[in-house]
Amino acid sequence: QVQLVESGGGLVQAGDSLRLSCAASGRTFSSLGMGWFRQAPGKEREFVAFISWNGGSIYYADSVKGRFTISRDNAKNTVYLQMNSLKPEDTAVYYCAANPYIDYRRPLYNYWGQGTQVTVSS
Repeated sequence: QVQLVESGGGLVQAGDSLRLSCAASGRTFSSLGMGWFRQAPGKEREFVAFISWNGGSIYYADSVKGRFTISRDNAKNTVYLQMNSLKPEDTAVYYCAANPYIDYRRPLYNYWGQGTQVTVSS
């Protein structure tokens, strides 16, 4: 069993930066692929970024490529999402997730956090 808790969301202006953290409990964290997703009101949950268990494979959605950076610290059981040059269209609830069971780009993961709100004003 893995529990995930996101933090770091908030209200920022366009062009600002935020760093989201996702703290995991459980001894299996270091063996799990981790993803970040987001969901805006009235929209489906969408893929943002993925990092493999050892950081050797990293993928981003085209909409965030070059602006967002996913990383992890297995010693701290934490995955991060550094978000730079934020845009109003990045406004959403951001979720971290652990252990995809089909395709890392689809919101089909075994474990989910409760989400953290990111609001970007223009």
